[in-house]
Amino acid sequence: MEFEELREVVENIELVDGHAHNIVSLDSSFPFIQSFSEATGPALSYAPYSLSFKRNLKNIAELYGCDSSLQAVEEYRRAAGLQSICSICFEAANISAVLIDDGLKLDKKHGLDWHKSLVPFVGRILRIERLAEEILDQASPDGSIWTLDVFIETFLKQLRSAANKIVGLKSIAAYRSGLEINPHVTKKDAEEGLAEDLRSGKPVRITNKSLIDYIFISSLEVAQFLDLPLQIHTGFGDKDLDLRLSNPLHLRAILEDKRFSKCRFVLLHASYPFSKEASYLAYVYPQVYLDFGLAIPKLSVQGMISSIKELLELAPTKKVMFSTDAYASPETYFLGAKRAREVVFSVLRDTCIDEDLSVGEAIEVAKDIFALNAAQFYKINLGVKDFASKDDMHQIYLKKSDAFESDVSLIRVIWVDASGQHRCRVVPVKRFNDIVTKYGVGLTFACMGMTSAVDGPADGTNLSGTGEIRLMPDLSTRWRIPWQKQEEMIMADMHLKPGEPWEYCPREALRKVSRLLKEEFNLVLNAGFEIEFYLLKSVLREGKEEWVPIDFTPYCSTAAYDAVSPVFQEVLADLHSLNISVEQLHAEAGKGQFEIALGHTVATKAADNLIFTREVVRAVARKHGLLATFVPKFALDDIGSGSHVHLSLWQNGENVFMASDSSSKHGMSSVGEKFMAGVLHHLSSILAFTAPVPNRLL
Repeated sequence: MEFEELREVVENIELVDGHAHNIVSLDSSFPFIQSFSEATGPALSYAPYSLSFKRNLKNIAELYGCDSSLQAVEEYRRAAGLQSICSICFEAANISAVLIDDGLKLDKKHGLDWHKSLVPFVGRILRIERLAEEILDQASPDGSIWTLDVFIETFLKQLRSAANKIVGLKSIAAYRSGLEINPHVTKKDAEEGLAEDLRSGKPVRITNKSLIDYIFISSLEVAQFLDLPLQIHTGFGDKDLDLRLSNPLHLRAILEDKRFSKCRFVLLHASYPFSKEASYLAYVYPQVYLDFGLAIPKLSVQGMISSIKELLELAPTKKVMFSTDAYASPETYFLGAKRAREVVFSVLRDTCIDEDLSVGEAIEVAKDIFALNAAQFYKINLGVKDFASKDDMHQIYLKKSDAFESDVSLIRVIWVDASGQHRCRVVPVKRFNDIVTKYGVGLTFACMGMTSAVDGPADGTNLSGTGEIRLMPDLSTRWRIPWQKQEEMIMADMHLKPGEPWEYCPREALRKVSRLLKEEFNLVLNAGFEIEFYLLKSVLREGKEEWVPIDFTPYCSTAAYDAVSPVFQEVLADLHSLNISVEQLHAEAGKGQFEIALGHTVATKAADNLIFTREVVRAVARKHGLLATFVPKFALDDIGSGSHVHLSLWQNGENVFMASDSSSKHGMSSVGEKFMAGVLHHLSSILAFTAPVPNRLL
């Protein structure tokens, strides 16, 4: 059986490195030899006698073209300089994106921005224990001794404020007190734990189990609310870790807790030597994913192969991700990438020989493990062009990054005014990156008060052309425009000045309500939209152009869908590239009317999805020579179009609208009834925003 095509894919695919650490300066006190081993102190002197050390040193020497000795490699590094060896290592590694946990204490480590010269995309992973320790090393806000309430309030505030600047969280609880996290740890125990750790002096090192568990649980609540994944150190590490307590099976209480059923967990380091246990957890829990960095390249060849095979014994291949777990030296990035390619090829080749997979299936698994799984999981959204031939290797293009593709020329900064109109300012990409990301785009107050009929402020709004706000781009919503490949689009918040939200900003208003629901009632508001619209085609009648419905068949007609199938195929592909879930679509009751039902998600994201979906539908229809209109009443003698929003309140991972028994008169819970009572009470005010156009009242 030939495996050249599989080998070519594995050796050439651009990697998404899901977990790594900062590189340090060459004059750092961190010893280069420690890049090869988890050992410290006297035990480090035995590192050169391990199988992995000998193999890795030989590979680095071959890369640099020097003698295969530690002394020769170190001399080459000093002579070449850091920039040179970084260039060599990263070119050989072929990494397109790296996610860095910058919470590892390293002498003279470089910041995240420095690493952006090495790869197209650098994302930050925030280590929760390090953040907690940094806070406790400072004085409390009122200058008194830290209390648990004040500490947690400060911790959560900083966690939330960092949300738009990170791609995930990480916990090293395994290093401190083990993975048997108590999901019901009491506030009293955590308070006592805080006092105990503070008595040890500064710099603070959090070791008390109750406090660690409390921080872990508090972080999970934020992670679930903000849809941030949590990486968890599992398995082996340096001697600070009690290996017996790092078995991921200890996490069962957390995984079984319904409050956190929507959290996404990554078990790092292949959980070695508990790889089989990790595989089982990913097999039975939908929220568990696996990452095999550190096990590769730290183990022997057979150890690495065995570990990856154990992960794949039960775990779905869509849940297994590559990382280097590189740290301190650029060589660790090179070694992690090189060894992973070799090991994964060997494992996938064996699956083909054993007839578990075909070669074609193995190629798809390789793409998933090395790039696509992490891209989807961490929402950095990579688009992949399939292999056409051995000579036409697929390329991976980053669509969402701080360092965007060089062919992008313009950015559309989008806002929605009070009448529901989509509007945008278009900015050259260089100015956007240099200026707009920091200071925004200027906009007069009047732009928020324009009506649907006149581009001027409505009477009585007190919003005039005097005074200015700043459109501050929300970088988490930056996307390549699917139908206009050299442009990107991004949603904007409205600030009086950078960092000070304007009271009329609709996105901030929704965030405030969402925060209030969570903080005061422990509720999460989810929303899903059914978007109705008409598709019209141009016809000539008596020499005049008219726009008429594309179809005249009835509700849910198969013929109606046939008429627009090419349009919807492209719409679905574009929405998928924007990470927008579509549940179904069909022909509606109006002539030429259709509906797209989006999947539900947290309300803030659902609102953005609504805007982007309308943009996609309009643009794709235009490409096909059609006109898409979302106007509420297109024809007086036909059905109107709505934008039906389905709302639900969630608590501890469960929808709390439905009554738990038959005692409710309407089948709704007390929470649901109170929520609906509020909607009915404020309905006239709500209509000012949900039906601001006179056409909606026809």
